[in-house]
Amino acid sequence: MADSVDIIEVSARDGIQNEKTLLSTDTKLELIARSVEAGLRRLEVTSFVNPKRVPQMADADELVRRLPRGRGVSHIGLVMNERGFERARDAGVEEINFVVVSTETFNQRNQGVSIAETLAVWPTIARLAREAGIKAGVTLGATFGCPFEGEVPLEQTVRLVEAVAAERPHEIALADTIGVASPADIRRKATAVIAAAPGIPLRCHLHNTRNTGLANAVAAIESGVRRLDASIGGIGGCPFAPAATGNIPTEDLVYMLDRMGIATGLDLDGLIDTAHWLGRELDISPPGMLQRAGRFPPAPHAASAAAE
Repeated sequence: MADSVDIIEVSARDGIQNEKTLLSTDTKLELIARSVEAGLRRLEVTSFVNPKRVPQMADADELVRRLPRGRGVSHIGLVMNERGFERARDAGVEEINFVVVSTETFNQRNQGVSIAETLAVWPTIARLAREAGIKAGVTLGATFGCPFEGEVPLEQTVRLVEAVAAERPHEIALADTIGVASPADIRRKATAVIAAAPGIPLRCHLHNTRNTGLANAVAAIESGVRRLDASIGGIGGCPFAPAATGNIPTEDLVYMLDRMGIATGLDLDGLIDTAHWLGRELDISPPGMLQRAGRFPPAPHAASAAAE
């Protein structure tokens, strides 16, 4: 197993994009600031997409311009086309995450174009990102299953990986967008992708829709993945996927990894506090378990001994 794992916080992007409550820019900035205070250093903060389709991301340009810089923090903006990249670049992101969905139907619903059209623009975006000094990664959405077409063959995943790897993204992410994967699915595809794109770090974006998210995170780590997405409180979901539910909760993931002896460098109490705060701001009860149960409490005799 790994000695450490990097966690990418996505609550400010994937977390809130499917919520009915629209957070103000100031509240989003506070969410990001709280995440940084808890030790997170890579954060997906927004999507540069059509605000009519995703109104929760309507303030993307202003949000990024107002972000404090420094402290080794890298802010990631999701983009789907060249116009989105230009907005992200001009706003000042340090990284972009380009998305290709793994099936034709879902790619059309998510991005309004075919997979071939999406792949055709990727070399241009990769070149523009290099020229601007911006790291460019690629996420393959719905890698493990599609709500419209069902299972995604391994061969399709490898084909897409090979297509995007030609431009040497700084990482490739496999997304279980609708939360259908099992640990066996994660191992099979992660192993194949690592073989198909040697030297390119692999990241996993997992959802807990069917309560397999944390088990899948362990399977990903066992397969060689060292970068995992998570969302404080476990909020999130794709607005273009029926019955979409949340990401794996950051605090639950950190608790599990801590117990496994895998370092994350994150402040668990700060994450739990932020999950409570975010639930109040969204007027929801976040699905994460740790923010309800709390840390593993000390045995009564241990607490008494400590007091003495």
